[in-house]
Amino acid sequence: MSAPKSPQIGNVEHGWKVVPTDISSHLPFSAAVEANGFVFVSGQASVDKQGKIISGDFEEEMRRSISNVREILGSAGLDLGDVVRVTSYVHNPNHLAQYNKLYLEYFSAPMPARTTITSCLSAAIKFEIDVVAVRRPVSTS
Repeated sequence: MSAPKSPQIGNVEHGWKVVPTDISSHLPFSAAVEANGFVFVSGQASVDKQGKIISGDFEEEMRRSISNVREILGSAGLDLGDVVRVTSYVHNPNHLAQYNKLYLEYFSAPMPARTTITSCLSAAIKFEIDVVAVRRPVSTS
């Protein structure tokens, strides 16, 4: 018989678990889950710890969104240097140059794989990001 899924634990029988974090949402998703050494962080926008939108200009919203990602990764014992995949959502394509400039403040070579999608967010937010990070192998030496 299969073990039931738990919103706090995940489905350990199938190899994944929820990453405990202080960031929550009123929507039905986990901020992050870990499976087989990978940590999948759900889309993070410019929100407070309860999921309430904090509006600002594009740079403020992007920085707050990445700060949320950084905090969630920290809950898993990881940081932005462990990120191997980024998907970003930019409301206004006119912000792409600014996005690319700010992106370089957070990510460096070797760059994670990346997809950037524009013109897809509601007017309520200007930026959203989700990432996949990988746990580094433990050295046995």
